[in-house]
Amino acid sequence: MEPAMLRLVVIALFVVVIWVLLLRLFDRKRPLDWNGIAFALGFIALAFYLRHITGMG
Repeated sequence: MEPAMLRLVVIALFVVVIWVLLLRLFDRKRPLDWNGIAFALGFIALAFYLRHITGMG
């Protein structure tokens, strides 16, 4: 994995973690949809993996 791509992935994960923490702080009435969050993260990881393997995108 290229250093620039790895840096982008780390920054994206950091932003997601901060976003989830902010949601939990400001909205305790609504539970988080962990299935949706896991699906979104898996989709992003699959896109990066396929880009790395195929070289397209």
